[in-house]
Amino acid sequence: QVQLVESGGGSVQSGGSLRLSCAASGYTYSNYYMGWFRQAPGKEREGVAAIGSDGTFSYANSVRGRFTISQDNAKNTLYLQMNSLKPEDTAMYYCAAVNPSGYNVDWWLRLWRRVSNYWGQGTQVTVSS
Repeated sequence: QVQLVESGGGSVQSGGSLRLSCAASGYTYSNYYMGWFRQAPGKEREGVAAIGSDGTFSYANSVRGRFTISQDNAKNTLYLQMNSLKPEDTAMYYCAAVNPSGYNVDWWLRLWRRVSNYWGQGTQVTVSS
């Protein structure tokens, strides 16, 4: 059974940094795409950053250059380093995993609704101005 457990959320001021972690279990971690998604109140869930099993990356335009996704395969853990945080980054952040078939990580980050994904419970990030 796939389990994803996020941690590391919190409240920071604009310009601050946070590091999110996602501990994964129950599947062959290295075969999956992993990613971070977020949902702000009243808005749809959106892709933030994803990493492919081949080491490729994809970022949303809104976070490129500020956020960095990484993973430790030995620990089955995904990370999201968030720097230069802005109030508009405030959202619930979710870790997700997918066993891909026929698409790349960039496609998944944008069109994730078309496939079956595994989700964590989310961790709240609040950025104050």
